[in-house]
Amino acid sequence: MTTTITDLTATEIADAVRAGELSPVEIAEAVIESVEKLNPTLNAFCILDHERLRTAARDLERRQAAGEELGLLAGVPLAVKDLIFVKDLPMVAGSHAFRDFQPDEDDVVVERARASDALIVGKTNTPELGFAGNGTNPVFGATRNPWDLSLTSGGSSAGSAAAVAARMSPLALGSDAAGSVRAPAAFCGVYGLKASMGRIPLYPGCRVDTYPGLSSFESVEHIGPLSRTVQDSALLMAAVSGPHLRDRHSLPAADFDWLTATQGDIRGLRVAFSPDLGYAEVDPRVAAVVRRAVEVFERDLGCVVDEVVAPWPDPYDDFWAMLVAETDMEGMRRMVAENPGKISPHIVGMLEAPWTVDQLTRSGMMRKRVVNGMADLMETYDLLLTPTIAVLPWPAEDHAPAAPKDSSPFVLPMNLTGQPSASIPAGFTDDGLPVGLMISGRRLEDDVVLRASAAFEAAAPWGGRRPAL
Repeated sequence: MTTTITDLTATEIADAVRAGELSPVEIAEAVIESVEKLNPTLNAFCILDHERLRTAARDLERRQAAGEELGLLAGVPLAVKDLIFVKDLPMVAGSHAFRDFQPDEDDVVVERARASDALIVGKTNTPELGFAGNGTNPVFGATRNPWDLSLTSGGSSAGSAAAVAARMSPLALGSDAAGSVRAPAAFCGVYGLKASMGRIPLYPGCRVDTYPGLSSFESVEHIGPLSRTVQDSALLMAAVSGPHLRDRHSLPAADFDWLTATQGDIRGLRVAFSPDLGYAEVDPRVAAVVRRAVEVFERDLGCVVDEVVAPWPDPYDDFWAMLVAETDMEGMRRMVAENPGKISPHIVGMLEAPWTVDQLTRSGMMRKRVVNGMADLMETYDLLLTPTIAVLPWPAEDHAPAAPKDSSPFVLPMNLTGQPSASIPAGFTDDGLPVGLMISGRRLEDDVVLRASAAFEAAAPWGGRRPAL
């Protein structure tokens, strides 16, 4: 098979651009051609500005020709979820309420990506305001899974995962408050990283006074990369992580090097494997693929693997009460009143539900139980392995699978604890759908998660398999 620019990884592109071996303009044109060919089918991108992309590529090419030092993401195309601010591009967030909203500032992560010389391709589709695990919204419709166009690509970073899987962009930004990077990564067969909470600052989406309705989930929200390789996600983390005074949860710079964190073996690590956490209902096809992937850690990678049950109760019902407590309910009610009949029914239902003080405070107690139970587990183990998502993708237009009620039992605890967690392609079902394995580590030990991810990637490579679009 002939290798094209869109087949290159982000790391390969950046290295070639810095070496003067690849033109940023050629990269931009290759991406535009791919997007124009595939996006009408997939609906991964909801907002595009090809001329702005071309202008940025020409500016970078002039700097390249002048021999200037270029950044870590030099010439790398970057897709940005349409819940993350990009100055001078609309941010609709899948909602009629924000149909005419155009930010006048970049999100911190976008500002840092630009400073590292990434090329912004466009904004990617998401369910309305990110309040769902699919890619369907009332403004732009449904994003489709590159592996089966009748199915969802997951959510809420739906378009970002689909764009990476389809090779419309080697790298994408998503956000993850309840698995929204890792779930679509699993459904689309790409790598999705939710680093320790605070590694990538969250701003300005947390400005309640300025952006009502877009200020949710501050204590569980993470910005994270989606990519086709583990190394590419590490590359983006090296470019955009670090503290910011606007985000009270942001962390100091890491005490390891992101670019070398993927190196080395994981022999001797103590690994916990939980196929269902003791309370999850898991599709047997998912369970079979994940169990085979876990065997690689013991058989090929030299880890000591024990099967465990989670020492915490199922947080599902209380989790949603916690999100309500994190949400700008007053701002969102005004939004519904100003846009009658145009807001997604599940959002309206959330706003109209008779939430009680007991429900909201119980959710905080639930979080403490999960955090303490996880700490008990991770005192013994370096890593926790589980499925990423309990089900396979459902029809693209549907809000959620028919059953079980909780398709995301594995991802939710990691948002409560803030520890690093990644979804990595584990394999495929007999009918060709990708399945994700979730690799979670101790809080702040993102380097261990990356090293384990890279070791599994080398032992069970998936990069040569691509959707037949």
